[in-house]
Amino acid sequence: MPRVLLVDDDETIRDTLYELLSENYVCQTAETAEKAFARLDADEYDVVLTDISMPGLSGLELLGHVRQKFPNTPVIIISGIGDQEHAQGLIRLGAFDFLLKPFSLDVVEKSVRRAVEYRKRQAEENRPEDDEGSGNLMQAADWKIVKS
Repeated sequence: MPRVLLVDDDETIRDTLYELLSENYVCQTAETAEKAFARLDADEYDVVLTDISMPGLSGLELLGHVRQKFPNTPVIIISGIGDQEHAQGLIRLGAFDFLLKPFSLDVVEKSVRRAVEYRKRQAEENRPEDDEGSGNLMQAADWKIVKS
């Protein structure tokens, strides 16, 4: 089952997201970016869903950390700042998606589902090909020693 890390300093939002997503995903929560760093170091996640504005380090700093250490892990940003320029800037910095507060739970579900599908495709594309039986490797019996 795909793993999702939910990061928000607002307990109500964390709990709502957990309830919404935990039926289809293994969810873990963190109330700060610092706690999210520890979770990311301990486990692998398919998606990170984070608020941008939190005490201490921000969701923007968390985004940078994830992009650097786990470049194939999509990060979905939640923000109360709704201007188009802000959203486009976050996408340019590597956010997979941008959700404006207050958000629809349906929109969250769709965004996480798309991010999980993206992560799955990335994993499949980066998987080494199975060479067994492909004819790319020579078997020892096929080798011939040639003296010159």
